[in-house]
Amino acid sequence: MDQLDQLDRRRFLAASSALAAGSLLSRHAFAESRAQFPKDFLWGMATASYQIEGAWDEDGKAESIWDRYTHTVGKIKGAATGDVACDSYHRYREDIAILKQLNQKSGRFSISWSRIQPSGTGPANPKGLDYYSRYVDALLEAGIRPFCTLYHWDLPQGLEDRGGWPNRDLAGYFADYAGILAKALGDRIAVWAPFNMPWAFTYYGYGIGIHPPGRAEYGLFIKAAHTVALAQGECSRAIKAASSKATVGSAYSMAPGYPKTDSEADIAATARYHAMNNLYFLEAAMKGEYPKAFVGETPFELMGYKAGDDKIMKAPLDWVGFHYYTRRVISDAKNTGSAGPARFGTETESDAPDANGRDPYTRFHAIMPTDHPLTEAGLEIYPHGIYDLVMQITREYNKPIIEITESGCCYNDTPYDAEGGHVPDTRRIAFFRGHLSELARAIHDGARVRAYHAWSLLDNFEWTDGYTQRYGLTYVDYRSQKRVVKDSGLWYGQLAATGQL
Repeated sequence: MDQLDQLDRRRFLAASSALAAGSLLSRHAFAESRAQFPKDFLWGMATASYQIEGAWDEDGKAESIWDRYTHTVGKIKGAATGDVACDSYHRYREDIAILKQLNQKSGRFSISWSRIQPSGTGPANPKGLDYYSRYVDALLEAGIRPFCTLYHWDLPQGLEDRGGWPNRDLAGYFADYAGILAKALGDRIAVWAPFNMPWAFTYYGYGIGIHPPGRAEYGLFIKAAHTVALAQGECSRAIKAASSKATVGSAYSMAPGYPKTDSEADIAATARYHAMNNLYFLEAAMKGEYPKAFVGETPFELMGYKAGDDKIMKAPLDWVGFHYYTRRVISDAKNTGSAGPARFGTETESDAPDANGRDPYTRFHAIMPTDHPLTEAGLEIYPHGIYDLVMQITREYNKPIIEITESGCCYNDTPYDAEGGHVPDTRRIAFFRGHLSELARAIHDGARVRAYHAWSLLDNFEWTDGYTQRYGLTYVDYRSQKRVVKDSGLWYGQLAATGQL
């Protein structure tokens, strides 16, 4: 290459960089100048029963799979358990008062199945129903919409002893449980989601065994996923049969996928990734079928699929809810060779170093890149991904009503005496500002997003990471149970009051 060619190439690269930078700056300028959210937008925060409640064996509650798992030596960082957690079972009024203080209009919470039906089947435990009835009443008294997730990973151990989610009988048991709750609470709750992150708890619990019940077999994962798809449909019908005001949506884990290269193979692998990780349960509900997630035929026999299951799965959602944390970069498995050491976590996953990727059916490699800053949990901060994901679901499902059911970040900031005991978590504020700017842009571009739930109201038990990660907008001292609203919580509360970013 002669000097002129080199100069032209440098000029081209400089011009390209300037164009990209200009596009980025204009996008941010748009977001910052136009980020006025609709007046009826629902600002909210989310929690989960096992992560905050504690009282693991009180008032008739029986053992869940997370109780069993955390009480098993060597499973959780710091030998932590959810036995006490944030003690929200006893302090829920204090927690709801924080929601009200921060101008929240939606409170997403989950119900512990083993509080309602200790063995997973049979009559309801009156004390369990009474607790959640009081919880819902307290939300309503504070002017907050109750958003109920029926299942956030804490399966009654009695049902795991019957085979767990790979046992398709659980679809019927789950529908019975849903009917009990809708009959008891459906006069006050209008917004229901059957499952939190169904792909995660089936894959982590049965496919690779890093969450309870700790079983690791692909066939068990795909059977569990099919049972959950059946349960999702049965649950929706049970809720609506018991409550005329009920709407049913979802709380899926989703992450936008970007092909590693512009090769046909990587683009096709990215489509399979999107189908498997983002759309698998959504398509089951909307259409009664699974998306094209597999290379070749869908493994119906392996999943235990039976004639008529399409009609059971199909229960079109009234709105679509999903989480956003970060993105993935996707490549076709046969083009990548060894993927290196496997890395698994609550929100990240990469594939075992084999030629088929995660499994011989989907054959893709999904990694979380590290091109941008990372949170203390190791997740890449990529605000533009929430825009891409919201717009993709908007296009593919004809502008559905969307709720962001979780979004947040881990930073382990603590109260600082020099600032009067405040928790100056400026990085979390920057995280939310960046993501909400992109969400506002999606709304401006036509997406029907009606709610955003920050994860989480409280620092809490973070699954296998125990208490080593803090996602809360409220700091919790786990010894004293003292709550301190962080600077990010105060910032978010002001945003909720004005709708102006």
